[in-house]
Amino acid sequence: MSTNLYVGNLSYQTTISELEALFGEAGTVTSVNIITDQYTGQSRGFGFVEMSSEEEAQNAINLLNGKTFRDRDLVVNEARPKRSDKSGGDKNRGGYRGRNNQRERRW
Repeated sequence: MSTNLYVGNLSYQTTISELEALFGEAGTVTSVNIITDQYTGQSRGFGFVEMSSEEEAQNAINLLNGKTFRDRDLVVNEARPKRSDKSGGDKNRGGYRGRNNQRERRW
């Protein structure tokens, strides 16, 4: 069974192929995903690497967590499961409601 790893503190110039080669030293890499900003396309400095087995994932954590890569100390640990709520918060937080649906101000 494959295991997904979180990789943090990445240099913004890190490529998928570099990350795949780095984690390939620890075992078989199933997939690599570097998270980017949806508007600018720039890396957000973290990503996910999927290893083919739990043993290889643990080996990657032991080998690469704290290792300096592109002048940064990597943070590598097992990824947490995805949240079911994509927004991460209350969908009715407030904000601009338009002219006809404004909040009443009370001073």
